[in-house]
Amino acid sequence: MGLIPQEVISQILDRASIVDVIAEYIPLKQAGRNFKAPCPFHHEKTPSFVVNPDKQIFHCFGCGVGGNVVTFIMKQERMDFPEVLRILAQKTGVAIPVSDIRNNQANEIRQQILSVNELSVKYYHQALLSDKSEIAKTAREYLKNRGLGLESVVKFQLGLALEQWDGLLKFLRSQNFSASFLEKAGLVIAKNQNDGYYDRFRERVVFPIFNARAEVVAFGARSLDQNNPAKYINSPETPLYTKGKYLYGLNWAKDAIGRQDAVIVVEGYMDFITPYVAGVENIVASLGTALTVEQIRLMRRYTKNVVMLFDADPAGQAAMLRSLDLLVQEGMSVKVAALSPGEDPDSFVRKFGAPAFLQCVTQAQSLFDFKIKVLLKKYSSGRIEDNAKIAGEMLTTIVKFDNAIVQAEYVKRLAQVLMIEPEALSLEMRKVKPIATLMAADGEPSRKLLAQQIRPVERSLLRLMLEEKDFIPLSRRDIALTDLQNQHVRDIVAKIFELFDKGCDPTVTVLMSCFEEQGILDMISGIVSSEEFIAGDRQKIYRDCTLRLRQENLKNQRQDILRQMEVARNNDDHKALEELSYAFNQLIKGS
Repeated sequence: MGLIPQEVISQILDRASIVDVIAEYIPLKQAGRNFKAPCPFHHEKTPSFVVNPDKQIFHCFGCGVGGNVVTFIMKQERMDFPEVLRILAQKTGVAIPVSDIRNNQANEIRQQILSVNELSVKYYHQALLSDKSEIAKTAREYLKNRGLGLESVVKFQLGLALEQWDGLLKFLRSQNFSASFLEKAGLVIAKNQNDGYYDRFRERVVFPIFNARAEVVAFGARSLDQNNPAKYINSPETPLYTKGKYLYGLNWAKDAIGRQDAVIVVEGYMDFITPYVAGVENIVASLGTALTVEQIRLMRRYTKNVVMLFDADPAGQAAMLRSLDLLVQEGMSVKVAALSPGEDPDSFVRKFGAPAFLQCVTQAQSLFDFKIKVLLKKYSSGRIEDNAKIAGEMLTTIVKFDNAIVQAEYVKRLAQVLMIEPEALSLEMRKVKPIATLMAADGEPSRKLLAQQIRPVERSLLRLMLEEKDFIPLSRRDIALTDLQNQHVRDIVAKIFELFDKGCDPTVTVLMSCFEEQGILDMISGIVSSEEFIAGDRQKIYRDCTLRLRQENLKNQRQDILRQMEVARNNDDHKALEELSYAFNQLIKGS
């Protein structure tokens, strides 16, 4: 988004008719000045999806989702913000300038790496298909024994790194790529003391790693030497590839994931390929690591329902446990499937077939059942100390569920398993909850905190600012962002002030283009699309809103000082008590 100036974004949005764009996806029926349809994002019989051509937004009064034309395409096509903008720019005839030279250079490097990766795929693929060496015969035999025929080899563009130190290097240099650039792309490695370069992958079956748009961003490679301790090696991080941001197989699986509204997550390349070839198409691989936030958010574009199926060895279980809390935190519905002991998805499907594999998936257990089983095995003594450890680890997961009823039910079940009073677990959960509520695993405020219900006074003030820009400079003068309790409201008002200070007209359409957080877009569209009418003198309503905000702010400050005074009194801290009493009296006088 940083490459596209805000004024260009505004120009694209001005030219792109939201009614025309959405009508390409779903049939719209005019209802007064607006248009209605059954919501494409949830099942309903009575249309509650409204498109407002004046504000250039949509909002569903059933599920609460909302946004502008860019948001709609992003949700329908599972595309990124910049991708959609570039598509709309082409449709509307808006030229996107490249004003930042450094960004332009970075973009050019990424494009060059994509090009060299494509050439490398062809080189490796051709070597696998037609090279006459013994290593090539071994590679073809290896894949045949793993159940992969020519059709699969071609589909997944599998390749072979030959038993040569510089085969790929020579080929790519003949295509006018420098060795130093190939090192930056992660394809070759520099020798010691600046003594040339050699291929990163040798004597290995090569698996190209694709992004969701089917572009090759990196490579994984499996050794054909059984004695090689490094069974798999992968591309290093490059200007194009960052480990933990991609899911192997998503480019092939994304449509099936969307259709089935579920994804099966496995670990490695063959764990994906073998089930996929056998007909299990809603599957991806985590590339051998515990899931990251980026990978989870990538999956969430297509579904919120996840079945984890990692190896049953200690490393697989550890990766699984690290992933579970992140999945819950990101609002995903999680189950855990298990295969026969000693089997992975690749070997299981080859032995027992896809129907047996899918049977295991349908029998997946809940996150709670899986984690408690692992912890009971880990802390098997039954001592009080072990029960406390189990309770602590379970509670860190339970508090990440947004639903209080779900939390209460899991606490009750945990109490039954450990034979502990539920009240004791509830007390322990209160210690865990503040940390889990305030901060997400990646250091961001949690979704629950951000999505807390908006107060009427904040809603009214925000609506006034969205409907009449004359209230923006008044609000700039009369309120502080800290007066606003809802984090979404604070973010929106801060952005309105920022746009206004820059001389931009903060229309609803422009404002929405500044955010990617769906909760914020839903809030803006919900307020603007609401049929509520602010009746009466709007100036008086504005004054009442700002007065109430100030009064509530003072009240909160007084309560905070009183709490601090109580702590100081309990600690016999007379100096702090005196200072706090003075501050409290000053607040009383000021109000």
